Amino acid sequence: MALPVRTTAAVDDQQFKDLTDLVSKLGQKLEKQDQRIEQLEKAHTQDGQVHTQDQKLHEQDQQKIQQLEQKVGETQRTVVDVQQKTAVGGPVEPLPRMPLDEATVNHNFSILGDAEVQYVKASGKHGSFLFADFAPVFLYRGGEKVLFEAGFDFGLQNSDRSSPAGGGGASTTINLSFAHLDYLMNDYVTVVAGNMLLPLGTYSERVAGWMNKIPDDPLPRDLLPGSGVGVQLRGAVPVGQSGSSVAYSVWGVNGPSSADGSGSAGALDLGGNVGLRSDNAVANLHGHPSGGARVGWFMPFKPHYDLELGLSAQSGEWDDAGRHLWSAGVADASLHLGPNLEIKGEYIRSGYGSDDNGTVHPEGWWVQAGYKLAGLNLALPVINNLELVNRYDSIHDGLGTRTRRYTLGYIYYFSNTLLFEGDYEFFHSNDTGQKDRLVLQLSYGF
Repeated sequence: MALPVRTTAAVDDQQFKDLTDLVSKLGQKLEKQDQRIEQLEKAHTQDGQVHTQDQKLHEQDQQKIQQLEQKVGETQRTVVDVQQKTAVGGPVEPLPRMPLDEATVNHNFSILGDAEVQYVKASGKHGSFLFADFAPVFLYRGGEKVLFEAGFDFGLQNSDRSSPAGGGGASTTINLSFAHLDYLMNDYVTVVAGNMLLPLGTYSERVAGWMNKIPDDPLPRDLLPGSGVGVQLRGAVPVGQSGSSVAYSVWGVNGPSSADGSGSAGALDLGGNVGLRSDNAVANLHGHPSGGARVGWFMPFKPHYDLELGLSAQSGEWDDAGRHLWSAGVADASLHLGPNLEIKGEYIRSGYGSDDNGTVHPEGWWVQAGYKLAGLNLALPVINNLELVNRYDSIHDGLGTRTRRYTLGYIYYFSNTLLFEGDYEFFHSNDTGQKDRLVLQLSYGF
C-alpha cells in the first residue's frame, strides 16, 4: 500500500514581513482604543463630581424656596387676620415702627438766610449804626414733589436824627417776609400757595437783602408790593438746544388795599392789609383779588455770558368800595459779560384811581452795574477782592415829588458770603428830607 504524501505550505520572506506589519498595526490600534477608554473613564468621573455638586446646589435652592414659601404663607395669614379683625371691629396690633434715617431727615430741613449791620452818615446829621437785621429762611423738603419755605425778618431800626441835637430812640420789628408751599406738578409747572414774593420784575426774588450789591433798595421799588397772599403757577420751558428758556409766572393774590378804608390817594397800602389790623380794626375787605403774570426770556451765549429780558404786570381793586383799580407794569433786564461784569435794571410804571386826585401815575426806573477788579488780572490780593458798583435810580410819585439819586460804591469780599459794602449817595429832589449820605454795611449770608 502506498503511504499518503505529506504536503506543506510554503511561506516566503515577503509574506512573513507583511504579516508582521499587520500585527503591529493592530497593536497600535488597540493601544489607542485603550487610551480613549481611559480618557472616557476620567471624564465620566469628573462629570460625576460635577453632577454631585449640581445636585447639592439644587437641594440648597429647594430648601431656600421652601423657606420663602413658608414666610409668604405666614405673611398672608397675618394679612387675613388683620382684615378679619378690621371687619369685625376688633383691635388691630400696630405694625412695628421703622427707625428713622437721621441723615435723611436732616437733609430735608435746612436753615439759610443773612444778617446785616448798617452805619449811615447823612449830610448835616450825626452818623450812627442805623440798622441791624437778621433774616433766617427755613427750607423743608417733604418728598420729591413737596417743598416748603418761610422767611422771617428781625430788625432793629434806630431813629435818624434830623439835627446834631435831635432825638433818638429805636424800634424792633419782627416780620414774616414770606411763607409758602410748593408742589412740583411736573418739569414745567410748580404750584405755589401762601405768602409769596411777587415776581414783579426780578428784584424781590433774586437781589434783595445781602445779595444786593448796594446796601439799600432802588427807589422805584417803593411803587410795587414785595409780596402777596395767594396762589401762583410758575415754571420754565427750554427753547432749542442752546440753553435758552422761557420762564413764566401767573398768580392771584389779595393785592394792595386801603390803609384807612377810604379811596383817597394817600391811603393806598401796597402791603395789602386785607381783613383785620393788629388793633382789630377792619382794614380792607374788597372781594376781588388782584391778578398778575410775568414772562421772561433767558439767552446764554457762552459760559458767564447771557441776557435775560422780562415783562410783568399786576392789576386789581384796592379800595374798600371796589370802585378803583391799582395796576403796575415792569420791564426788567439783566446782562452778564463774563464772570466780572454785570448790568441789570428795571422800568416801573403804575397807576391807581382815587377819590381826591383822580388817576395817579407813579413811575420810575433804575440801572445798576458792577465790575470785579479780579478781571484785570493784577495778582494783587486786595484789588482782586474788590468790586466797583454804581447805580442810578429815579422816581416820580405822581403827586408832584421827584427824586433822582446817583450812587457810587464798592464791595470787599472777605469770602463769597462775607461782604463789606460801602457807597455814597447823591440826591437831587424837591423833597427837602432827602440828604446825601454815606452808607457802610457788613453783610453775611449763610
